[in-house]
Amino acid sequence: MSTNKHYFVEKNEGGKFAVRAQGSHHASSLHATQEEAIAEAKRLNPADHPNVERVRNVGAGPDKWRAA
Repeated sequence: MSTNKHYFVEKNEGGKFAVRAQGSHHASSLHATQEEAIAEAKRLNPADHPNVERVRNVGAGPDKWRAA
C-alpha cells in the first residue's frame, strides 16, 4: 500500500520507534528498532525519504532531524 504522504520516524516515550505521517496525531506503526521503522516508512512511500529523529548525541544533538 503506497501513499504520497511524507513520514517521520521518531522515538516515543516507551522507547519504541513510531512511523508518523506529516500532520497526523497518531503513529501509523510502532517498531522495536529505528531500522525497522525506517524500512516501514520507505515501504509506505517509496518515492520519498522519511525524516528521522536523531537518537544519539553527536554533533547537532538528538533533537535534530536527518533524512533517511
